Amino acid sequence: MSIGGLDLNLLKVFEAVYEDRNLVRAGQRLNLSQSAVSHALSRLRDGVGDALFLRTGKGLVPTARAAELAPVVKRALDSIKEALGAEPFSPAGSTRQFVVAANDHMTVVVVAPLLNVLRQAAPGTDLVVRPSTRLDLAEQIDLGRIDLAIGAFAQIPSRFGASTLMVQDESVLMRRDHPVARRGLALHDFAVYPLVTVSVGGVEEGAVDGFILERGLARQSEVFDRRALQEALARVGLEPRLQVAVPHALAIPVLLSGGDMLSIVPSTLAKALASQSGLLTRPLPYRSDETTTRMIWHRRNDRDPAHAWLRGLVAGVCADLA
Repeated sequence: MSIGGLDLNLLKVFEAVYEDRNLVRAGQRLNLSQSAVSHALSRLRDGVGDALFLRTGKGLVPTARAAELAPVVKRALDSIKEALGAEPFSPAGSTRQFVVAANDHMTVVVVAPLLNVLRQAAPGTDLVVRPSTRLDLAEQIDLGRIDLAIGAFAQIPSRFGASTLMVQDESVLMRRDHPVARRGLALHDFAVYPLVTVSVGGVEEGAVDGFILERGLARQSEVFDRRALQEALARVGLEPRLQVAVPHALAIPVLLSGGDMLSIVPSTLAKALASQSGLLTRPLPYRSDETTTRMIWHRRNDRDPAHAWLRGLVAGVCADLA
């Protein structure tokens, strides 16, 4: 294809279809009809001399040529945007959709107050929350399907930007009439009373020391410091009763209400669940590592005014929590 006859709009269509793997979604992103996207893709196919995408039962699958072109096209379009200057962003008049990846803990603690701020400052914007636990998070950020991911990360690749939002310790949750509610929580209680923990992946999913590594990004798979608990009990010759592991933190109140189980969770989550469900919180009777919560994003969005504005809002919400 001659560069002189290249319509840059075709590259924008290619980028959208490559990221969404769906003509309808790509059209919605570009404000084009499905037929217009299909026609543009056909023109690009003729020029490149390759099918670019193949239809399967799971949607469009890029060919080897398309996979080769995708990073080059993205870099070229990003360079053009940077050269022309970023488009101004007006929150009050924006209709942009922001996509944030978060687990249910971060959704309750951070995303809920963020939504309240968005309603006031940018009522026309939409907020979509994707699970950060059951998808290849790094790939989704690379493809532009996730604007921000919020969570605990032990390793962050250099292509991602990162900012620390909060550092917190752990607390214990229990029902109000739990046998230990009227006295201080003792270390041996974790060997007597069963624990319900939150885990979104164990060693069978490749988790190491509570983190799962995917494409250079290590994300937290457990929301408590298992090693600290085990080592504290081992020093007095005991073992914890890790009876129930659930993938969703919001299941904890129901599970605790029906028996004598305890749960170890981040302090912000403990406070939120206690206020909503009438549970009691208690400090740990041993020392555990603090959890650092960060937001991460692809560095191609560093200078995007709308993206920078969203990052500022998230940072402000977390500053209020701290």
